[in-house]
Parts: sequence; C-alpha cells; structure tokens
Amino acid sequence: MEPNLRELSVPLAVPYLDEPPTPLCFYRDWVCPNRPCIIRNALQHWPALQKWSLPYFRATVGSTEVSVAVTPDGYADAVRGDRFVMPAERRLPLSFVVDVLEDRAQHPGVLYVQKQCSNLPTELAQLLPDLESHVPWASEALGKMPDAVNFWLGEAAAVTSLHKDHYENLYCVVSGEKHFLLHPPSDRPFIPYELYTPATYQLTEEGAFKVVDEEAMEKVPWIPLDPLAPDLARYPSYSQAQALRCTVRAGEMLYLPALWFHHVQQSHGCIAVNFWYDMDYDFKYSYFQLLDSLTKASGLN
Repeated sequence: MEPNLRELSVPLAVPYLDEPPTPLCFYRDWVCPNRPCIIRNALQHWPALQKWSLPYFRATVGSTEVSVAVTPDGYADAVRGDRFVMPAERRLPLSFVVDVLEDRAQHPGVLYVQKQCSNLPTELAQLLPDLESHVPWASEALGKMPDAVNFWLGEAAAVTSLHKDHYENLYCVVSGEKHFLLHPPSDRPFIPYELYTPATYQLTEEGAFKVVDEEAMEKVPWIPLDPLAPDLARYPSYSQAQALRCTVRAGEMLYLPALWFHHVQQSHGCIAVNFWYDMDYDFKYSYFQLLDSLTKASGLN
C-alpha cells in the first residue's frame, strides 16, 4: 500500500482525546472507521485510580486465590520452537503475587494475573465497587454490555505476543503503564501465520519447566514473528507493515478496535482492567476475512 494511501485509513500515531467522547462521536469517529485512540480523563471518577496499589490489594483481597499464568520467560500463549505453548496455571493467593512483585518472595518463572473470561467479577468481586461495571458511553454506542471485564497484574518480563481479538477492547491502565505495538487489520498480508502443535508448560516439583503437548487439540494458527526483533530474512514481507507504538499511562484508556494486531509490554506491577465488547460481524469483518483468504490463496503466508 502506498504510504499516502495508507495514511487515509491508518494514523501515523495513535491520537489522544482529552475527555470521553459522546456515544455518537465514539461510534462515528472511532468504531465505524476502526481506528484506535487513547482517552484521557475517562477513569478519574473510579475510586480504583486513587485506591489500587500493591499494599491495598494485600490488605483487601490478599487471601483471595486467583489464576496466575506462569512461564519461564514471560511469554504466555506464544510460539516457542515448533510449538504454540500456553502457560502453566497456578491458583495463588493474591498476597503471594504481590510479595513476588515486591521481591519479598520467590517463585519459578514469571507471574502474570492475565486470565481473561471476566476474571475481575469471578475472582476478585470485592474490587468491583472501586470501578464501573462497564463503560457507559461505549455500551450505548455499541448497543451492548461488555462480554468480559478482565483484571491484569504482572511483572515487567510478562509480554503478550502479537495477536488479534474479535472484540472491541477498552483497555484501562490504573497504575503503571502499558506499551502497545499495533498493526491495523490491513497489514494482514504482511504478518505471517503458521500452524503449530499446541502445548502447555508444566512446572515440576523442582521448579523447572517442561513443555507437554496437548494431544487432543487441533493445530493452532499463530504469528511466529517477534515485532520487536523481526526475522526479516525469514519473513521479508513484514518489512512492508508499519507498526504504530503507543504508551497507555495510569488514568488513560486505549480504544483498541477489533481485529487490530497488538503486542503488549508493561511496567513492573502495572495494574489494568479491560472491557471486551463482542464485535459486530459486519462488512469490516467480511473485509478482513476476504483479506485473510486472499493472503492465504496468494501464498504470501
């Protein structure tokens, strides 16, 4: 795509809004054109913004057990060699996770509270009064309530590999910061996918990790490329993709449109909540499916 043509549909930087948009403006200016933005002053009425910290979690929900992803290198749900490897999952008291984050305790590997499936209301319901249950202006614009409200807390080494979701995503950083690398859906022809045998990390009694295949599962299509250090000799077409980078800081909300590819890093102990709204399977979805099919048929990857 010619650079000037690309700029018609994809910004050179993720724009900022100084306040939440009206539902009409949000739908018209951001959802319909499938464009990301960072919204300031969208969370200032949440008590969480003043209250949430590692000591607060220890005091209020420390004894609550949460699902924690554990990996040797911080990469959960990522390609490792010829496998798509999912994290080991441990049920741990949140106070222990906080202790590890504060260097008061040790645990093998890298810890990340990142279980989706609405882990905030299901595992940490005591924290719900500290924030809204949805984003009212987004819910009105999208005509639905969120499918999931997810809580995220982890170490700086915890990284989310490049992928896309079928959700409109409102990602709210309460403390610390998240670093996003984004690609629009139109970059699909330049982003490689391969099929991998699914596997899961298992943690041995001695604290070592081993990779165990998931025998009954079908192969998983995933992106093998690391956008921070792309192997352009192996994936030369990726040089035609143009990544957008942005940092979402405490008190800010990223609107990440459905089907945008994203890779995420974070500051140590970053606390975040995101709202997933199921996307409309409209012409944008059909366009992406066409692009995906053409990419495969042309042998680009």
